[in-house]
Amino acid sequence: MNIICTTLNAKYIHTNLAIRYLKAYAQPEFDIKLVEYTIKDPAINIVTDLYRRKPDIIGFSCYIWNIEESLKVIKMLKKIAPDITIVAGGPEVSYDVREWMETIPELDFIVIGEGEETFKQLLIEFYGNKNFHHVHGLAFREDGEIIINPQRNKIRLADMPSPFRFPEDIPHLPKRITYIETSRGCPFSCQFCLSSIEVGVRYFDREKIKEDIRYLMKHGARTIKFVDRTFNISRSYAMDMFQFLIDEHVPGTVFQFEITADIMRPEVIEFLNKEAPPGLFRFEIGVQSTNDEVNRLVMRKQNFEKLTRTVMMVKEGGKIAQHLDLIAGLPEEDYTSFRKTFNDVFALRPEELQLGFLKMLRGTGLRLRAKDYGYVFMDHAPYEVLQNNALSFDDIIRLKQVEDVLEKYWNAHRMDETIEYLVTNVFPTPFDFFQEFGTYWDERGWAKIGHQLEDLFRRLYEFLQTKQLDELPIIEALMKYDYLRNQKHKPRKPWWEEKTDKSLRSSLYRELLEYPERLGGEFASLQLNEKELFKHTVMEITELDIGHYMETKEVLRIPTVMIAYFDPVSLQTKIFSAPLSSFSTVTVKK
Repeated sequence: MNIICTTLNAKYIHTNLAIRYLKAYAQPEFDIKLVEYTIKDPAINIVTDLYRRKPDIIGFSCYIWNIEESLKVIKMLKKIAPDITIVAGGPEVSYDVREWMETIPELDFIVIGEGEETFKQLLIEFYGNKNFHHVHGLAFREDGEIIINPQRNKIRLADMPSPFRFPEDIPHLPKRITYIETSRGCPFSCQFCLSSIEVGVRYFDREKIKEDIRYLMKHGARTIKFVDRTFNISRSYAMDMFQFLIDEHVPGTVFQFEITADIMRPEVIEFLNKEAPPGLFRFEIGVQSTNDEVNRLVMRKQNFEKLTRTVMMVKEGGKIAQHLDLIAGLPEEDYTSFRKTFNDVFALRPEELQLGFLKMLRGTGLRLRAKDYGYVFMDHAPYEVLQNNALSFDDIIRLKQVEDVLEKYWNAHRMDETIEYLVTNVFPTPFDFFQEFGTYWDERGWAKIGHQLEDLFRRLYEFLQTKQLDELPIIEALMKYDYLRNQKHKPRKPWWEEKTDKSLRSSLYRELLEYPERLGGEFASLQLNEKELFKHTVMEITELDIGHYMETKEVLRIPTVMIAYFDPVSLQTKIFSAPLSSFSTVTVKK
């Protein structure tokens, strides 16, 4: 028989770990072919490709991000090839199983929960007596009746085969994210999370995991993401793995972990700050809310003071980027409370801050108690909250506006100095800046169109002009600085309208050719000739002493010459500046 396991990933760079475990566990009795698509691929294209492969059985790995598109594919396939047996598995169909079987007749089987052993036994029965009653963790139809077998005991993870030793995966390892798990389960009981349903934490064989990582690095894997719900629940385990990765990593490889920050001991962070190479590790930290009562309602234990200590220690170490998550829509967290949560977490200045919205996942305690908090949420995946007792749909709309500009202007790091100045010196709080700008952005219709880099600068400047700020010249100087320093090549047309007098600019350039030390010794050491100076630099006169500000964060509002040099060899950009009064050209003119 021809057996295919497939899934629709969120992006091309993602890979699906689940179907690789299914393939590995089914060997050597069964040879399963793996095929992956994305949710952006047209359903008819996926159907066509699967149909041409002439499968007898297709297993679909289903999640909230792909279930809607997967069902389109499944229904189409059944219309044109009704003899293909369709098996669905994954977290999205492991709950409300009877409802899935009743509403989607195209599903022949559902594998419930951990699928490796169940799927293999299903295949054995398919080839044999077809007595599916013997297969624990399986839902199927018999004589028009839906049968749901009891779930099986948890699999022994130490005996699991490696899901990474397939030759067909090797060419893709350098270009995609590789997912790896060293444990399953979570020690916590957060009622919005599926992991809270499984009691306890189970570990894979540690030495086998290390061998897998060696194999992946040897064959070019560059981004390896651990999917453990709490990687650092065991300090000794985490320390052993950190030490192994530090000792044996291949330069250029990045390892990403989900950690619980408030249980991380200071000595672990001190070890990482001392021993880990810069950029080797990346942490994802779920904060969700800083409101203690909200956390209590969802059975979430969190010590924000200790979490803050961890985040700041890691940040001061300067070696590990941190991604912090918030969830809007948790029970009893109204707009004002969420504003405080946002500002509490933004004060830590994480490299990335993700503003997510509560998903009422099937099987979670919060979904079961949705009426207690007046939840209204989407009927279809991802089941995102629309409103509840504390948060109206108008509030949700406003927070969506914050999310949009937060992603473009903070997480993208296009203008760090500008945003830092705005949220520190101009607006009452960081949240207020993102909310006011996000509302303006939405009202102008910009959320519906694409954006070039220059557009992002122009639109922020347009918004700031409406505020009639005394600090606008300072902000404009910082925006120019941010724009230029993030370019690899001299821009053809910057986002601003040129205001500097051409004759003054020419005079300054001539003086720099004769006296390059006007911009300091480093600039003089470049020894630029006239052609190089005009070809690889941009000059601006600003009302802020940029050099002084970057060193001290003190604002000196004096006319300043700012030169950006775009190195054509290293593709690095350097910014030089000096007060305009230090140029003799200006003195002569006076």
